[in-house]
Amino acid sequence: MKRIIVTVLTFAICLGFAPPRGTAQQAQLSSRLNPQIEKIVAEISAANIENNIRKLVSFGTRHTLSDQESPTRGIGAARRWIKSEFDRYSRESGGRLQVSEDEFIQPPAQRVPQPTKLVNVVGTLPGSQPESKDRVLVVSGHYDSCVCSQSLTDATSDAPGASDDASGTAAVMEMARVMSKYEFDATIIFMTVAGEEQGLLGAAHFAEEAKKKGMNIAAMFTNDIIGNTSGGNGVRDNRRVRVFSEGIPSTETEAEARTRQSVGGENDGPSRQLARYIKEVGERYVNNFEVTLVFRRDRYGRGGDHSAFLRQGYPAVRFTEPNEDFTRQHQKVREENGIRYGDVFEMTDPAFVAQVARVNASALASMALAPAPPAGVRFKSARQEYDTLIAWDKNKEPDVAGYQIVWRETYQPFWQRSVFTGDVTEYVMKRLSKDDYFFAVQAVDKDGNVSVPAFPKPPAR
Repeated sequence: MKRIIVTVLTFAICLGFAPPRGTAQQAQLSSRLNPQIEKIVAEISAANIENNIRKLVSFGTRHTLSDQESPTRGIGAARRWIKSEFDRYSRESGGRLQVSEDEFIQPPAQRVPQPTKLVNVVGTLPGSQPESKDRVLVVSGHYDSCVCSQSLTDATSDAPGASDDASGTAAVMEMARVMSKYEFDATIIFMTVAGEEQGLLGAAHFAEEAKKKGMNIAAMFTNDIIGNTSGGNGVRDNRRVRVFSEGIPSTETEAEARTRQSVGGENDGPSRQLARYIKEVGERYVNNFEVTLVFRRDRYGRGGDHSAFLRQGYPAVRFTEPNEDFTRQHQKVREENGIRYGDVFEMTDPAFVAQVARVNASALASMALAPAPPAGVRFKSARQEYDTLIAWDKNKEPDVAGYQIVWRETYQPFWQRSVFTGDVTEYVMKRLSKDDYFFAVQAVDKDGNVSVPAFPKPPAR
């Protein structure tokens, strides 16, 4: 086992990693842009996204209980069109994108009065590195729609669902089209799901089956309501997107809770680490666009498909437009007292959706090209000390060049500083006490791709 002891503050200043004490500046995980990611971001087309949203809206309604056999109207027609587009992406990628349908019968439930066929359309882009291909990243949007504010089971009224969630579905489809032409170490799954409006049914089925199969889902992004830039509050904002993430894992046990309460980390669960990573990477590759982190699982009292993955213990986040217009969500298309209701195409901004897709794609590509976060990250001592010794297990990937430690003061939301340790498995943070700072460790490959930070566990007592 290698061990290096240096004066971290001096080393960090030499490398240019030391912002003034007390600032909320984010640590730059890597100053070098990856040319492959730059190409992916550049190839995402707002025109393609607009065409996809228009086509999805053209099916009239995509209610989960709507017609499954009509060639032009209802959820069945929408599903078959999505599948045909995924098949086209597969052909254009030389068969690299593997397209399938995750079909199941949903038993009667509160919003499903009779047994109903639900189908998730899935495009899998297998990883190319043997040590990484079992690490899976999932990005989704739900293709069903509804006028749920009037009736949870109205499957015949027009429900265009332009922003909720043709926008998210269109973004995922465009990511699949572009990214399937490239190679990544890890596996990426592009998924459009059904049954979200009936209780996250499609996502829950996929997540539950993934858990049964022991699938290693390292991250899940859901894009839900990312189409509108004019909010019901009168604010138009096309320069930022919200990303929601939980801090304390949904699956935390009582023993884990006791440990966390004794050492901290309420703001450092896997999903929160993922959200910080998305912000740092997304803002680096998408110019003049802000990723606003919201430190809660979802909007107040509401839930999305990422919640189904969180319940299975997978890190997951939600992307949503910055200012929602509630007169456009789950409403019948109509005008009352001079107010127009309905989730129609005219209220969407495809150029904005494309920016959100670029943030998604840059973060997904960065994670899929990078090594896995180091395992076994831990403090070596529970004693009261002026220095902090951090250890971790060596990664299995053959292209790992070393590791990076990031840290921040306990009251700061983002990583403030970082230091590259080299190819070692222990590192002493001189004169930086774990009483006053939070730390995390990242793996770095030879091309400069950096993993999501791994938060240390306390030493065994």
